[in-house]
Amino acid sequence: MDRTEGFGVYLDRTLKKVQATFVTAFTENDIDLTIEQWVILRRVHLLGTDASQAEISNTNFRNRATTSRVISGLCKKGFLKKSRFRDDQKRFKLIMTPAGQELMERVMPIIKDIREMSIAGISEEDFDIFLSVLDKIWENYDRYESHRSAKK
Repeated sequence: MDRTEGFGVYLDRTLKKVQATFVTAFTENDIDLTIEQWVILRRVHLLGTDASQAEISNTNFRNRATTSRVISGLCKKGFLKKSRFRDDQKRFKLIMTPAGQELMERVMPIIKDIREMSIAGISEEDFDIFLSVLDKIWENYDRYESHRSAKK
């Protein structure tokens, strides 16, 4: 049997378990967020005053339409506001509202607990290797797609 056969099933299984764990934790703690909304809200929080819709779209591995839809949902819930950058009226600036900040403060301890639990029994070295392997697999697929596109 080919040693790579079925590794996608392991990735998919693990991703689904991670997502289900977060969804359950959000539901149990009365947190009105989807995983996609959480990812974007966290990214805006980390970027601070420099958060732009274009940058979020480019760094979350989702297309612009999906990113825009998720951001609109966060705005409707009152967690984000959109405005324009003063020096670049074409780009949307994303601003976390006080309600968004309050939500971040409620969510982060839950996220930290889940993250700590997720790496229990895994050494720092093993986790670094795991991330390195995921990066290499991503790069290999990216290279394959680029090579395939160049043939067309």
